[in-house]
Amino acid sequence: MSNSLDTAYLVQRGSFVDTSIYELRSSQFNNRYFLLSSTGSRDLLARPEVVGFDAYLALVTPTIAALRFLLEEGMNGEIDIMTILRGGLNYPLEEASHTCKIRVRNMHFLSCERIIRDNIITGLDIKYGKIGVARDVVLAIGDIFATGDTFRLCMEHVVEKFSSEGGSIKKILFFTIGGTRAVDQMEALTQKIRSVFPSFEGVECFFFEGMFTVYTDKGVTGINVPDIDFGWKGGVVSPEFRRYVMGIPDALYEKCIIYDGGARRYEIPLHFDEVLEYWEGILERADSISAEALTGEKLGYPHRLSFEDWLAVTHFTQLAAYSTAEESYLMNLWRSEYALLASSVDLSLKDLARRRIQSINNLKALYE
Repeated sequence: MSNSLDTAYLVQRGSFVDTSIYELRSSQFNNRYFLLSSTGSRDLLARPEVVGFDAYLALVTPTIAALRFLLEEGMNGEIDIMTILRGGLNYPLEEASHTCKIRVRNMHFLSCERIIRDNIITGLDIKYGKIGVARDVVLAIGDIFATGDTFRLCMEHVVEKFSSEGGSIKKILFFTIGGTRAVDQMEALTQKIRSVFPSFEGVECFFFEGMFTVYTDKGVTGINVPDIDFGWKGGVVSPEFRRYVMGIPDALYEKCIIYDGGARRYEIPLHFDEVLEYWEGILERADSISAEALTGEKLGYPHRLSFEDWLAVTHFTQLAAYSTAEESYLMNLWRSEYALLASSVDLSLKDLARRRIQSINNLKALYE
């Protein structure tokens, strides 16, 4: 976890269009980082059954909310949109801009593909680019952010292109289902862009439901893919998403928050194959996996915590201090997680895996 997150805390900035907006603050930040929580994005991130166009629609409302929030803060009503193919196509920036009456001056495209061999990322390759250079561009981007290697390579390409052809970048709006590594990379990116364009105002970074972390190993199950799969441990997850998952606790045990965003939208059978591979692996390994350890890994803390310690781990301390109603809501959420962790010793991972396999197989048959 980035050191800048150690003392970071969430504050609520308001509610727009059925979306809660939180800002993660730290004295070490040069940029601004927000969490967006809405009905659609909670459903998307908790349930791999949400596929196809519904996966796109799930992000429309919170994206509109974020843009309206920025407009109320005085943002100029013009942006450029840059799409990083293929996962970036899942982000409804053009539709949300149209709804908010924001003029899209230009559309840019980059195709940056991961080179994966034996489940290991061995490199990246930009295969296609369409960049229209102009002055004082507000660049809006949507993409999944895991290690950030794709984003970093694309931004190096874009900054060099704008610099060499006489353009400039004024600000970046970044929308992501992504992880904590974005903070360090966005901070470094801001310094780099300001060295080229001194008037660069920084990055407004919006995370759907949480600032997650990527696994650094194969996890308790021995199945997770390092540097690709997302989890909660060491991240900052919205209270609403944590509460939502407590209502459907099977969702807590999924392999990853998003699986593969591109396949989920455009190659649905492949997406379901990945989900099934995970749950079949859980079924096969169930006798050797500690359900309690797995639950702790998924919640983000390995053992039951006091309410005060839980607030610190989740970065909710300032939220609890906001009002007695908010403190009561968070205390009930803590109790729910406490109870789930306590009851996990009796969880049958075999039964859980069989339920998920049956559910996914029923849906997969509709797309074959």
